[in-house]
Amino acid sequence: MGSPCSRAALLALMTMVVPLGGASAHAYLKHASPAAGSTVSHAPKKMSLWFTEAIEPAFSGVVVRNTKGATVDTGKAHGVRHHRTELQVGLKPLPPGTYKVYWHAMSVDTHRTKGSFSFKVGG
Repeated sequence: MGSPCSRAALLALMTMVVPLGGASAHAYLKHASPAAGSTVSHAPKKMSLWFTEAIEPAFSGVVVRNTKGATVDTGKAHGVRHHRTELQVGLKPLPPGTYKVYWHAMSVDTHRTKGSFSFKVGG
């Protein structure tokens, strides 16, 4: 089985190689504006998403679609300077209706997450 010294050395090596539970983080959606599941009275001009960790905007994105599946965002999402957890995309004028938001994010430690939610414009 080996000497106590070799077992101690193996244990020490394993401790250095195996990461601790909190060492790898993911950028999960924290909140959005408009909020998931919300109804807003006026059409927003942009969609903002905040994540639990800093993101890499070049490898993250947001697409907003209407009920017919047409894209209603104005193009590529971008990060917000000095707010490394925020991602924004402009929106075209939105008539009353339900909109689906699809997002994907890469955290600065390269872990990827994705998800979707809906919001409604008008009553």
